[in-house]
Amino acid sequence: MSGAVGMTDLVSQLDPMSQLDPMSQKRDMGHPCGEDDAEPRSQKRDRGHPEFPSSHPCCARMGHPLFLRLATVLLLATSCLVGQAQQHFRGDKALEIARQFVAIGPRWVTSPGHAKAEEFLRGQFKHDKVEEDAFTANTPIGPVAMRNFIVRLPGKKDGVIVLATHYETNYPLRNIGFVGANDGGSTTGMLIEIGNELHSQMKDGMLAGYSVWLVFLDGEEAIESWQGTDNTYGSRHLAAKWGADGTLKRVKAFLLADMLGDKDLDVQKETQSTGWLIDLVARAARNTGHAKYFFAKEQAEEDDHMPFLKRGVPSIDIIDADYGPHTQAQPDGWHHTAQDTMDKISAKSLTIAGDVFLEAIKLVDGK
Repeated sequence: MSGAVGMTDLVSQLDPMSQLDPMSQKRDMGHPCGEDDAEPRSQKRDRGHPEFPSSHPCCARMGHPLFLRLATVLLLATSCLVGQAQQHFRGDKALEIARQFVAIGPRWVTSPGHAKAEEFLRGQFKHDKVEEDAFTANTPIGPVAMRNFIVRLPGKKDGVIVLATHYETNYPLRNIGFVGANDGGSTTGMLIEIGNELHSQMKDGMLAGYSVWLVFLDGEEAIESWQGTDNTYGSRHLAAKWGADGTLKRVKAFLLADMLGDKDLDVQKETQSTGWLIDLVARAARNTGHAKYFFAKEQAEEDDHMPFLKRGVPSIDIIDADYGPHTQAQPDGWHHTAQDTMDKISAKSLTIAGDVFLEAIKLVDGK
């Protein structure tokens, strides 16, 4: 439902019979109140007329049709009002943000598309406290300028929850029009909309729990191939920087989002992640009614959570790496192919993932 519904209107919607003339209802039901319409009310009360339930045995019985129908209407009305209170994350909005972001086109480092992606992020958070963490990475093609974005949403508790994703596309795939709708695009849209949702929860510019930092990491993808240090450039730089300045000590949990827009959502348990965070995310999935989409399978993933994990930060990679049909021609499905496009991702999957991330924040706050 959109907006509030008055109880009278709600009853009318749920029970069309409620709009009939009361006396005609009684006559249709064979109720004795349909008779003696001209009899004074005082006489009816004195002789125990059914218009006065306290003195008439038929209406005193809870099994009377009027009572049964009224009870049903009230039960349905209560269910609708409860449903109104159970709000889900706006996966449709996250999908639309992802659509606009992916429309930039390929956004590999050093490309014009990458510069447009940076501008897109600046535009989304122009009213927030944003740090642009610019650095130069040593890569197989030489020094490359990269940039992480850190959006800080302050909280009342002393500590930080980090939500992260990478936003660039794969450099080796720069010539095939790879746009990374799921791989980088979907979770960029999700984190931006999570930021919008958290803003709505703030009072006096503060979240009730820990501060939440939204981190958009650059250089997750390899420049040539995923070997040695040719990957996770942004996360390795940021983990080292925060380790040196003491920021890591404030981080209560690092939650990485990767490839969560997949229409056929099946989030794997990443086995290198921190144990208690795996349990917490599983609990968040149960609490939000999404348990069937989480942790049916498990596997290890090398991803942007590893530099933080190696420095002692509780970290988890929330990832659906099983993306698309696996064939001999495409053993990894649609991952890192030109088929990673917007038609492969859905608002439903982003709703599920967003619900779980927001619930996980609440659970870390209460830990």
